[in-house]
Formats: sequence, C-alpha cells, structure tokens
Amino acid sequence: MNKPNASEPAIALNLEQEAPLSERQEAYFAKCQEKLGMIPNVLVAYAFNPVKLQAFADMYNDLMLGDSALSKLEREMIAVVVSSANRCFYCLTAHGATVRQLSGDPKLGEQMVMNWRAAKLDARQYAMLAFAWKLTREPDAIEEGDRQALRDAGFSDRDIWDIAAVAGFFNMSNRIAAASDMRPNDAYHALAR
Repeated sequence: MNKPNASEPAIALNLEQEAPLSERQEAYFAKCQEKLGMIPNVLVAYAFNPVKLQAFADMYNDLMLGDSALSKLEREMIAVVVSSANRCFYCLTAHGATVRQLSGDPKLGEQMVMNWRAAKLDARQYAMLAFAWKLTREPDAIEEGDRQALRDAGFSDRDIWDIAAVAGFFNMSNRIAAASDMRPNDAYHALAR
C-alpha cells in the first residue's frame, strides 16, 4: 500500500493490519492515486481492516457521489460546515479543497472553512447549511419548523434525508479523525488555489 503522506503517519494510532486488502480495494487505491495523485489518508487509516474500509468507502461514495437532488458541491459544502462546527482539521482541509475545486472559487472554499455565513450563498444553500450546522451543534433542538424551513427553501423530504445523512456521516467521520489525530495529505493544502 502506498502511504500518501510519507512525512508523517496518517493517524496517531498504531493499528495492526488485520487482513490484506481485496483486489477491489487495491484497484480503488490505484484509481485514487491515478485521479487524485494520492490515496487520501482517511482511506489509509481505515485500511487496517478491509471490512471497515469497504463499509466506509461504500457509505462515502453513496452519500457524496450517488444519486441525489443535492449537487456534489452542495454535499461538499455540508461536509465543510459540519467539519467547521466540529473543528475537524482533516475534513476541513480535504473538503475545503474539494469545495474550491468544484466551485472554481478559492475564496468560497476559504470562507466555507472559516465562517460559512461570510460566503455569498443563495437562500437555498443558506437554509441547507443552517440545518446542517444546527443538526451538528444542537441535534436535540431540531423541530418540524427546521424541516419546514428546508421545504420552504425548495427541498423535498428526500433532500432533507440526504442533508441529514451527509451531516451525520461527517459528524461520525470528524469524531474518528479527532480520536485518531488523522492528518490530511499534504497535497490537499495546495489544491485549487
């Protein structure tokens, strides 16, 4: 397995390799290397256990790349807002870079990382991100009015599910990253600037 960030380990935990990666997983890593020029450290971190790696990759790919009325940029914006609320260095770096890439706007990527409310967002995006922020910071305070605000902004109930699913996934990912001191690949810092 090609460690993408040779200068420092992907995480602070020393986990024993439990089983070899499958051919499918090796091919996935090769595709990442080809398309991104690196294997994201989050994948390297999960690679100690091929079952966990596959579960993570499948869920990530479904939520972030699968069928949804939410655009890929909107899903990445949710990832950044949740990660901002949680102050997740790994995800802010990685997904901030993706927001810069998908939007073609380095300034938007930086605003999203530092303070998403400073970004020039349309009403629909603002409603979506306000919901993701509240779901992250005060999940017990979510009420029907919060869902209705999303409907009023043009989101369907299925869209609300997708917003919540992306926010939930990144809340989990942020906590794993914090617990393991996951470090972003150096290459993320220079992308789309």
